[in-house]
Amino acid sequence: MSESNLKPARVFEQFAKINQIPRPSKHEEKMIEYLKKFGEEHHLETKVDETGNVLIRKPATPGYENRETVILQSHMDMVCDKLVDVEFDFNKDAIQTYVDGDWMHAKGTTLGADDGIGDAIELALLDSDDVEHGPIECVFTRDEETQLTGALGMKAGFMTGKMLINLDSEDEGQIFISCAGGRSTIATFKFEREDAPKDDFFVELSLKGLNGGHSGDDINKKRANAIKIIARFLYNELNKGISLRLASWNSGKLHNAIPRDGKAVIAIPQDKKEEVRADWNIFAKNVEDEFHVTDKAMVFNMSSSTAQKVVPAQVSRNLILALQGIDNGVFAMCQDEELAWMVETSSNVAVVKTSENEIEVLSSQRSNVMSNLDNQCNTIKAVFQLAGAEVIQNDGYPAWKMNPNSKLTKLAVDAYKKLFHKEPKVLGIHAGLECGLFSERYPDLDMVSFGPTLRNVHTPDECLYIPTVQMVWDHLTEILKNIPVKEE
Repeated sequence: MSESNLKPARVFEQFAKINQIPRPSKHEEKMIEYLKKFGEEHHLETKVDETGNVLIRKPATPGYENRETVILQSHMDMVCDKLVDVEFDFNKDAIQTYVDGDWMHAKGTTLGADDGIGDAIELALLDSDDVEHGPIECVFTRDEETQLTGALGMKAGFMTGKMLINLDSEDEGQIFISCAGGRSTIATFKFEREDAPKDDFFVELSLKGLNGGHSGDDINKKRANAIKIIARFLYNELNKGISLRLASWNSGKLHNAIPRDGKAVIAIPQDKKEEVRADWNIFAKNVEDEFHVTDKAMVFNMSSSTAQKVVPAQVSRNLILALQGIDNGVFAMCQDEELAWMVETSSNVAVVKTSENEIEVLSSQRSNVMSNLDNQCNTIKAVFQLAGAEVIQNDGYPAWKMNPNSKLTKLAVDAYKKLFHKEPKVLGIHAGLECGLFSERYPDLDMVSFGPTLRNVHTPDECLYIPTVQMVWDHLTEILKNIPVKEE
């Protein structure tokens, strides 16, 4: 399959154009301008709110003027991650895509199908003249991937429809009707650097090649976390009585991605150098064996490093103990029998970042039960407080509660069965969706979420299963054709 004959052609044409536009979270200005220009060129009502969200309205096709207005929604930003050895500037460069069989990939970077393919579906619909539909509002939010500031900043009244289809899900054949809420925890260890002991030897520990993944969708897949692995080794060495000092530790990039690589520079006594190297080699072999199913391409390395000032011994120790001790991964599964397969509560240690006088640790907590989200956040916070860190937690975003009387869910299910002669799965999701925030400002909004199949999102291995894009397009247009008449 080549990129020139992908179906639906109009959707993939729009996706190709979108991937020419730099759109990191919080830097979506070029995408906003593109959407404004698109609306103007198609003579469609277009508006941008003070936060930067874009709404483009398209009137109903003849005969559908009395149908309910439907909102189609996706986010315009993308997670920016790349392979360590790839030169790429996400603020300037275009995503380079290629097709391998039925899958679309990017060359060494995230693909941007999360949620560029949702944007492309919306734009293709706005550009089409052969789809029957009532009035539609296409909404493109900004900064979904970091702090949901687009959805948070949207005021009541910006959208006017009573039904909303979110196009930010990643498994075709699954219709989502609820999602987890989430919050981030930032722990900061402050210090004044000091000289390392005179005879200390500096080494750099590095780890790469992990699968990583989305901290909501993939947290239950038992994948390795680079931060937790490095913490394990450092804790082991401390427990053996080796006097090590941290000089730096950097791992992970985003709160919603499982860290795939990391580096830590430590100072150790000269006479312990060979012992630490032997320990590292044994540790690497054991960890590779432990994750032989989920992370088959781990690369461990230890090399000498240049002398530098170090973090005080007690701060080094406290940080290592804290990262060994905090929860990471699944904390609880859903208690309801019909949802027992779904993660309820989890935490992801996402980023460790070192500057001159601080080491900052970012972690994210999720839960479909808000009281347990509070409990998980308090658990993480307490460990860091015991370690002497300054801890702040953001307000996060709410869970999206299931609507048992959803007319849109029935429409979506019926349309799917008619087209594909099988039942879709109607599910909740452990990842966060903007629907939770919309439900606060628009409490009567009837919502569902679905999308084509994506794999390894938030990593350079992100890929899109091409045949499912046509399926989602057909499903969406069938729903739009059957939207009910407005209630008087």
